[in-house]
Amino acid sequence: MATDRIISPEAPHPDSPQAAAEAETNWALRPTCIDEYVGQPDLIERLAIAIAAARERGDPLEHLLLHGPPGLGKTTLAHVVAHELGTKVYTTSGPALARGTDLVGALTRLDHGDILFIDEIHRLPVAVEEFIYPAMEDFKIDVPLDTGLNARTVQIRCKPFTLIGATTRAGLLSAPLRSRFGLAHHLRYYTPEDLRRILERSCRLLELSLTHADDTAGLDAIAARSRGTPRIANRLLRRTRDYAQVRGDGTISAKIVEQALTLEGVDDLGLDELDRTYLRTIATVYKGGPVGLDAVAATMNEDAGTLEDVVEPYLLQIGFLARTRRGRMLTQAAADHLGIGIKPTTPDLFETP
Repeated sequence: MATDRIISPEAPHPDSPQAAAEAETNWALRPTCIDEYVGQPDLIERLAIAIAAARERGDPLEHLLLHGPPGLGKTTLAHVVAHELGTKVYTTSGPALARGTDLVGALTRLDHGDILFIDEIHRLPVAVEEFIYPAMEDFKIDVPLDTGLNARTVQIRCKPFTLIGATTRAGLLSAPLRSRFGLAHHLRYYTPEDLRRILERSCRLLELSLTHADDTAGLDAIAARSRGTPRIANRLLRRTRDYAQVRGDGTISAKIVEQALTLEGVDDLGLDELDRTYLRTIATVYKGGPVGLDAVAATMNEDAGTLEDVVEPYLLQIGFLARTRRGRMLTQAAADHLGIGIKPTTPDLFETP
């Protein structure tokens, strides 16, 4: 599956063979306190102030909404906040809360100041959202016992808590739910310098020595291929470590990184074979575009939704693809990277179909 690619920012599917092993390793590499967290400086500064103020007052932290692409550390931040506050964090997801009673069970087990972390909060059912409004504002839940005009309700009190919601699609959150978060922040892609610092920390935790000057060049090479995402960086580091152990002398040199990630099909920009096939299809079959997404998907025998959600975002980010009203078009940078001698036309963003 496309979502099981080594450079996918998504976590492996729970049913996949590598899911358990990757989850265990990821937890071992995640920072536990705010001083260890690398990147997102604006968010970290705001959080540090809010946490210090809440701790001095003895109040729960304001409800926090984290939104941004997958793999950037939203779940990690929830656990970091809990550690800094000295409280517990309970994790669930929007699809898991199918009924209002599911939310009641989650909230009633929280102690004062505990954190309820809801991943994919944009997928909360409407009925559950209506339960969560009074819980967020007044720390109470109104549970209906009947239906109809004379329906009775029972009010259940819950202890003051902090809700941390995480979503990759903030636009799908309803306005009433979004307005109830006191803090909201968009997580940005990481710079190569931040990824390098994350990789250095991961090397220490994995007990990989960095004694040679070439080792730091190797980490730079991994960071450049990580698509701005710590989850991908750590995944590539583990694959490189295995290759260095079996085919090398155990050091993460630039040469070893090049050999290991070439074997995995990841080039120096972090593109894999699916990305390159997508670009080559537009370049060779459709002369660089413009072409509709459905036509490209049919040519590749792939699902159009998979290409749009999994392949295109990074290609748009690095300027290899243009979306126009007439369809998808390659840019000159993409043609140069592929080494294909085509001259993409300038995208006409204002031309009607």
